[in-house]
Amino acid sequence: MEELVSIIAKALVDHPEDVTVRTVEKDRLVVYELTVHPDDVGKVIGKQGRIAKSLRTVVTSAAVKMDKRVTVDIIS
Repeated sequence: MEELVSIIAKALVDHPEDVTVRTVEKDRLVVYELTVHPDDVGKVIGKQGRIAKSLRTVVTSAAVKMDKRVTVDIIS
């Protein structure tokens, strides 16, 4: 799942070498913390948060088999 977030984020940004994803697990919640270059934060969030929402939807849908709640946090 971490790789999925990384691949999608790298396709969106101008500085793919600065994309990092860190996994934080708490009880039944898995949080993927996405860090990108400061110039690329807007590209990952999108207008009115549409791209960020879509990224979270894809990850949540892919995580159905894990029997855990999954979310993506964009760290700026």
